[in-house]
Amino acid sequence: MKIQPLYDRVLLKRIEEQEVKRGNIIIPDTAKEKPQEAEVIEVGKGRVTDDGKTIPLTVKKGDRVLIGKYSGTEVNIDGVEHVIVREDEILAILSK
Repeated sequence: MKIQPLYDRVLLKRIEEQEVKRGNIIIPDTAKEKPQEAEVIEVGKGRVTDDGKTIPLTVKKGDRVLIGKYSGTEVNIDGVEHVIVREDEILAILSK
């Protein structure tokens, strides 16, 4: 299914953190926190100002970003969990 976010909304896929084992302690999935790092899957056209001009988004498809743990709206697309957020909910763009 193809999804195109509207206006200043961004479709993200959370990036799961690598599991680190310390000793013989295994943390169950229910006790893990939501990852804050995500990949931009699709972006909207941009924010529309009061005078009708469209301001393009700063983030682009393929960027890795940092978001809040409980930001946005979670959606299930073809069995994969995604998050839709407004661009102003994105805290930072991560670089390699």
